[in-house]
Amino acid sequence: MSREINKDTRLCMSLAGRPGNFGTRFHNFLYQELDLNYIYKAFTTTDIQAAVGGVRALGIRGCAISMPFKETCIPFLDELDVSATAIESVNTIVNDDGFLRAYNTDYIAIAKLLSQYQVPTESTFMLRGNGGMAKAVVAALRDAGFKHGHIIARNETAGKALAENYGYQWQAEVGDLTADMVINVTPIGMAGGAEAETLAFEPATIEQAKIVFDVVALPAETPLIRYAQKHGKQVITGAEVIAIQAVEQFVLYTGVRPTDEQVERAAAHARG
Repeated sequence: MSREINKDTRLCMSLAGRPGNFGTRFHNFLYQELDLNYIYKAFTTTDIQAAVGGVRALGIRGCAISMPFKETCIPFLDELDVSATAIESVNTIVNDDGFLRAYNTDYIAIAKLLSQYQVPTESTFMLRGNGGMAKAVVAALRDAGFKHGHIIARNETAGKALAENYGYQWQAEVGDLTADMVINVTPIGMAGGAEAETLAFEPATIEQAKIVFDVVALPAETPLIRYAQKHGKQVITGAEVIAIQAVEQFVLYTGVRPTDEQVERAAAHARG
């Protein structure tokens, strides 16, 4: 039986260019499971400054931040946690009585997955992308001890800056480059997008890799992940990333940490 919404119900929300249902279903499932007086709703905006101002003015407890607002929201916040400062990218805002503190739980999720899958730090990697999520992935790789990597980005200014800031190489296209691990941090393969059925890397590049990592969360098995599985590669999925980062957000908002079993059921519900 769901809890009735009342004047004391705390609102959490998300801001994304293309809102999805995962966060809404995940958080609301756990609110009900744990009998917490919260509700979660997804939004988009064309005015990030006004939207963040609304979070502050209306006492909204927490706000998840997705592309394309991970960096543009920063000037309107009060304080950045070290997880956000290190990469100048935000995916979580916590409102404490009008004081907005920002975090990056994407970074936490990536670091946990690299450790969980025991990816050898001597592995070479190539990463396609150059946005806020790419920063989180690259920072986690650097901090875990990965020394040999290439950033693949057509935007030379952004791609070079990302590579140089973290001690890696940049090139505009994959070309003949190969790597032990290939990582997609672009919308290629995302459900509902123009490239929903597109592989983020050429088949030959995937086949030469040992590990394939796609941060796209929906669908849980992107074309890249399906192709990699078909060819016997170890895979790390965006579905795993989104579940871990969402749990860390949930804890920041509520102060309550669900059990692993509750998280698994919430993630399954969110994907359903």
